[in-house]
Amino acid sequence: MTEMASPSTARRALLRHGAVASLALAGLPARAAPIVLHDALGRRVVLPAPPQRIVTIFSSNTELVVALGMLDRIVGVEDFTRFPAEVARIAKVGGRLGFSADAVVAQQPDLVIVTPARQAAHQLVAPMERIGVPILVLLSRSLAEVLGNVRLIAQAGGVSGRGEALAASLQARLAQVDARVAGRTPPRMLMLTGRLGSGMLLVARPDTYTGEAMLRAGGRFALAGAGAVPQVSPEAVLAADPDVLLFAGSEEALRDLVAQPGWRGMRAVRVGRAATVSRSEFLIPGPRTVDGVEKLARWLHPA
Repeated sequence: MTEMASPSTARRALLRHGAVASLALAGLPARAAPIVLHDALGRRVVLPAPPQRIVTIFSSNTELVVALGMLDRIVGVEDFTRFPAEVARIAKVGGRLGFSADAVVAQQPDLVIVTPARQAAHQLVAPMERIGVPILVLLSRSLAEVLGNVRLIAQAGGVSGRGEALAASLQARLAQVDARVAGRTPPRMLMLTGRLGSGMLLVARPDTYTGEAMLRAGGRFALAGAGAVPQVSPEAVLAADPDVLLFAGSEEALRDLVAQPGWRGMRAVRVGRAATVSRSEFLIPGPRTVDGVEKLARWLHPA
């Protein structure tokens, strides 16, 4: 008859077995939990691990990834991305004639980041979902969403600490601008963002991050009723007669514009308050937008 082990003997055996098992597993890396995110469309996006091969569609998304120190992970960008200069060597995946899922997949990405502009989300989300490539859709309708995107991309990349630090720094800088312009009289401003061949003009609108940037810098809108359509006629701009005219473009283009009949009489032009602003700071939502807010606030409201 087999003799049963005493309770103390059995306990020692279990401890020895556990110790051996622990030693056997000591050299194995722990498997991290997947990263679960929700994007601007409410989609649940699961990343098995922090992505190492990222395709960024549109300059704004590229700049977010770069600002978080992950330039070396970007393997594909949209055709018109120019900043930083290092992206010139990165593969282009479309943008001039649309977006090709095949061109994106050729870069073997483990994350695609896209914004729903120029049909990009429509052309890429469904194909990426079908083949199992995680794709995040971002929106930047406000400065709060821009800061939220910083945190979201940092979480996706496994660098949440960097994201929190960057977002907090940007928020603190905006708070300093708020303090600077508090109590100042906001000038009536109008920002032109482009000229169309038809003669119509594109203007920055309320309820956009660009419009909010203008307000945070200490201005107010001169053109009432600029709703969902950003196109206005030159006559509407002249009738608004803003205190400040901003042009997102070159000095040469601004000079050409104000040389048109009727523009010399605009209040902003007469008093020397027509100026250019950087397109990269006001038309590409990202950390550089805060640079633009600071510069505009200093110009509008000197100390």
